[in-house]
Amino acid sequence: MEKEAKIFVAGHKGMVGSAIVRKLKKEGFNNLIVRSSSELDLRNQESVKGFFQEQKPDYVFLAAAKVGGIIANNSYRADFIYENLAIQNNVIHYAKEAGVKKLMFLGSSCIYPKLAPQPLKEEYLLTGPLEPTNEPYAIAKIAGIKMCDAYRDQYGCNFVSVMPTNLYGPNDNYDLQKSHVLPALLRKFHEAKEQGKDVVEVWGSGTPLREFLHVDDLADACVYLMQTYNEPGLVNIGVGEDISIKDLALLVKDIVGFEGELHFDATKPDGTPRKLMDVSKLHGLGWKARIGLRQGITEVYRQHFITETV
Repeated sequence: MEKEAKIFVAGHKGMVGSAIVRKLKKEGFNNLIVRSSSELDLRNQESVKGFFQEQKPDYVFLAAAKVGGIIANNSYRADFIYENLAIQNNVIHYAKEAGVKKLMFLGSSCIYPKLAPQPLKEEYLLTGPLEPTNEPYAIAKIAGIKMCDAYRDQYGCNFVSVMPTNLYGPNDNYDLQKSHVLPALLRKFHEAKEQGKDVVEVWGSGTPLREFLHVDDLADACVYLMQTYNEPGLVNIGVGEDISIKDLALLVKDIVGFEGELHFDATKPDGTPRKLMDVSKLHGLGWKARIGLRQGITEVYRQHFITETV
């Protein structure tokens, strides 16, 4: 990407989009185009068409999506498939119409079959049934990958897809009804410590294994791949290591300084048993994650909870 190129970051207020904006500015890319959802509804075809005709960006990072944890995904199944399909259909199509040089579509590790072999290789896509609780979201993301490849095949568009693992970092969602596991644990332990509680309840059995990537590492990988990767298919972005929910809870407990006990509520859903990315393709392309889990969680806790309560 040329330093003066017009770069549209769709979803710039979200955790991923804001991290990409921070990374681009740090690297000297200052001709950025951003629009809030109130300024540009990416679900609206005519609005997106008009935006691309007027702005004609050179590059697009498609980080806009309707996202949420297990409860949100399972409760708003129609919203998740409709809104995500609408967003990506509009942006990908009108990026082609406007002659965008390159587009990066960001998906999620939930695209892989629920019981796929671990770690998850890129070629395991569409080899088995999905996790039922987030199937509508996953199907939308799979459609986005296939749409990028189809536009590459038919129109020669340089549209690439990347699939991040579980993310955390600045601008995460801490709503206990809608958040993912790590921010939910941070909030639960922080509030329990503040309120002097003796027990923190953790959803599920504690046995599922999850991989966590700091969103600043993801942004670094995305900008790197936007400069270097030009192939069909997809690239996993992760750290290549996982941790059990129980051990994650113990780590968060230690970082927050909560001295009570944990109770695992096995009546609550666990989701996929394990979800570890195979990142050998990413490493082969010359990129590795740099932010360790304890370091990353400690920074996030200080930024979000300590500075807010001081």
